[in-house]
Amino acid sequence: MTSTSTSPTPARGPADHDVRAQIVAAATEHFSRYGYEKTTVSDLAKAIGFSKAYIYKFFESKQAIGELICANCLREIEAEVSAAIAEAAQPPDKLRRLFKVSTEASLRLFFQDRKLFEIATSAATERWQAVIDYEARTQQLLRDVLQEGRQSGDFERKTPLDETVMSIHLVMRPYLNPLLLQHSMDSTEQAPALLASLVLRSLSP
Repeated sequence: MTSTSTSPTPARGPADHDVRAQIVAAATEHFSRYGYEKTTVSDLAKAIGFSKAYIYKFFESKQAIGELICANCLREIEAEVSAAIAEAAQPPDKLRRLFKVSTEASLRLFFQDRKLFEIATSAATERWQAVIDYEARTQQLLRDVLQEGRQSGDFERKTPLDETVMSIHLVMRPYLNPLLLQHSMDSTEQAPALLASLVLRSLSP
């Protein structure tokens, strides 16, 4: 997981202050070494050499720090998926890439570090705002592909668009949500292509 300065929650203190970057870097290292649940704000304060009260000037809680790290990971997935979709010319190919690259990117980012994976599971379990926003953006990306396909004549137009978006998102969810993804590991190589084909057949005009 990488860290930048984009936060899903309001930040305390000057947003451009280098201290925020130091806190996130220390948190990422501690979460990676000891796990999210076992790391406290006091641990982070000791690692940086600041007081716990000073850290609270920039983040209101440990969860706020975890949300920032989580949000940055999700942004990485989105960027990779968006780039892959942009390279496809036709809506059906874009949908296939959406399934394939979303799964591959999720696997790589969620499971490259088992300790940091705790952040992802906490985010999914507690429905952090970063996760809610990510799901909303994923649905919007899916909506854009479907609308393009309807305009080009590749996809049917009878089913309400909102219903179609939600249905396909539910099909994709086991390969996007970290809690579900860890139980779908044995099917990640074939499932995205198979599910994409199934969805495309259902979208035929």
